[in-house]
Amino acid sequence: MPQMAPLWWTSLFFMFIISYLMINMMVYFNMNHTTKKIKMKTINMNWKW
Repeated sequence: MPQMAPLWWTSLFFMFIISYLMINMMVYFNMNHTTKKIKMKTINMNWKW
């Protein structure tokens, strides 16, 4: 099996890093950020000891 030169390893590494960042950016900017805020109901309980 032939060996890869170190320059090819670094270019392959950078290609994977750039593609990973591009996919993450596409997912982030295509995500719907208008989520509804859920208000939690607080129940006030008067404890009498």
